[in-house]
Amino acid sequence: MDFLDDSTEGEVLDARVKPGTVRIILADSQAIYRVGIRKVFALEDDLRVVAQADSLENLRLAVERFPSDVVLLEGSLLAGTANVIPELLRVAPDLKLIVQAVAADESHTVELYRRGVRGIISRSISPDLLVRCVRRIAAGETWIDNQSVNWVIEAYRSQASALVSPRTQPRLSPKEMAIITCITQGKRNKEIAFQLNTTEQVIKNYLRKIYDKLGVSDRLELALYCLHNKIIQADADEELVAHKVVGS
Repeated sequence: MDFLDDSTEGEVLDARVKPGTVRIILADSQAIYRVGIRKVFALEDDLRVVAQADSLENLRLAVERFPSDVVLLEGSLLAGTANVIPELLRVAPDLKLIVQAVAADESHTVELYRRGVRGIISRSISPDLLVRCVRRIAAGETWIDNQSVNWVIEAYRSQASALVSPRTQPRLSPKEMAIITCITQGKRNKEIAFQLNTTEQVIKNYLRKIYDKLGVSDRLELALYCLHNKIIQADADEELVAHKVVGS
């Protein structure tokens, strides 16, 4: 496995970072691509690569060894390995996964988001957009383009209509309902915290509990679930709400 510090290849990385720094693992079979991405992140004070891996096996070891916030993962490494994402998330439940794809594919895109991926990006993404994506996802957002939003919505509708026995609706507290309503309005955690007179960390803690209660993995799935099951009433339809959530 390739563990790097900020200067010399081959040395074990000093994993200590400043509070608030986003810790990133690069998982890519192409060394030249890893070097280029690492240089992009090196220009940002709040982003740091804590480990690199050239295979899924090495990625598993890196996730176990190095506390991290985000994994930037080459999509080709996932070929024929459907259970890798859930396995990684079992080891590190708070880890956010970004997949780099060569081309968009409807069924594969939907499956990746269902399994817990937080973002799918092109291999040719610009450096500025990549940095923005990593920061957004590290903050708990989902990175998804308009086409993928529509694919996810259609897949969710098909799945929901096929259920013979819907899940029993869990009980949600007034504050949880207020947070869900804010999510469907496209508000970010900072805005929700201000509206509810609390902190962003408290909102994050509530969201984790809400996700667990409803069996969803992110803001988009939360919004679609609540709209479909009429947990909340919204003035807009699923597509408009989904675009608000993604754009938040």
